[in-house]
Amino acid sequence: MKELEEIRSEAARHFAERGFPAPREEEWRFTNVAPIAKLNFARAEEAARGLDDELRAELERLGWGGLRLVFVDGRFAPELSSTRYPCGVTAGPLSGANGTAARHLARYAPYQEHPFVAWNTASFCDGAFVELSPGTVLEEPVVVVHLVTKGDRPVVSHPRGLVLAGRASQLTLVEVYAGRGADYLSNAVTEIVAAEGAVVDHYKLELEDLGGFHVGTVQLTAARDVNLSTCAVSLGGKLVRNEVNIVLGQGASATLNGLYVASGTQHIDNRTFVDHAEPNGTSFELYKGILDGRASGVFNGKILVRQPAQKTDAKQTNKNLILSKEAVINTKPELRIFADDVRCTHGATIGQIDREAIFYLTSRGIGEREARELLTLAFARDILDRVRLEPLRAWLDARLWEKFHGYGG
Repeated sequence: MKELEEIRSEAARHFAERGFPAPREEEWRFTNVAPIAKLNFARAEEAARGLDDELRAELERLGWGGLRLVFVDGRFAPELSSTRYPCGVTAGPLSGANGTAARHLARYAPYQEHPFVAWNTASFCDGAFVELSPGTVLEEPVVVVHLVTKGDRPVVSHPRGLVLAGRASQLTLVEVYAGRGADYLSNAVTEIVAAEGAVVDHYKLELEDLGGFHVGTVQLTAARDVNLSTCAVSLGGKLVRNEVNIVLGQGASATLNGLYVASGTQHIDNRTFVDHAEPNGTSFELYKGILDGRASGVFNGKILVRQPAQKTDAKQTNKNLILSKEAVINTKPELRIFADDVRCTHGATIGQIDREAIFYLTSRGIGEREARELLTLAFARDILDRVRLEPLRAWLDARLWEKFHGYGG
């Protein structure tokens, strides 16, 4: 087994040789990272100024309860974090983690194939570590918050996460990414490993400043009979790329939900990859996008069913609501099937608000602006209703209602 330092050196070499991805590459055809590549970033921890009032207020608004790990400019902030955890739970910064973390860290996310994952693997200085012992059922959510502060120059932070869910354990994990300033980059990687029979409910909230960039990869590896669910919500950032990669063992199931909301000149790219490696696996996916102004969006979803993965049941759906003539969406659901006893479907839709629905509401005394707001929120509701964590669902509901109020006209 390679030592971690050897992996980091190898990742640095991969990134140096390959560099940033180009639009001619199929996986990046609709997302041009030239605005990131041209900047001369300083490491965020070298340019840190501490939390300003805006970020501190943002942190306070994330009051969903549970256990909290907070990182500011890539560094653990113990004064903002929980210090005690229930029996069977180990959590804290990677810099103080045990030997188990070293045996798993950087072994799952594909740094050999992905330049941003390679850059993170070579450059991260710290991150979040969560481990559940076999049979541990954690009723409270674990909330991991990564914040980037304002600086005098462009800064890059490399948030890292490693989550190990033991056999028959249960965990709810919420990851939040937020920042303040212009031309900063949050380049995040999270690896989640679920042992046999584990249940993991994962949420990712991308709330970056509209002047910031975000590139994130979540790599989930599920053993036999694991039950996974993920929900990615993207509301901020001027250029965002979210990737969710899942490898499913025998009898494992995965539910992937996502919501991306963009306006102005925002660009939000979502890529999902579900690898059915063993038989009797299931995956159900629903991503929804709402685009206004001159915003652009991308959805690239791929399902791979390997030859041994007989009796696979997989469904993938992408739906998009376009609120302006200038907004653009590129969607590409994809199936690659090498087994012959499967049930797999995929589909994508792009549409506008139904004029008949607006007429129906206005004929009953609701103003046209309010009707548009209600219908836009109703489109997103399908995703919100799938959020099992009630305080988070209420927080998202309020946040989206406030956001859609600006789209109503």
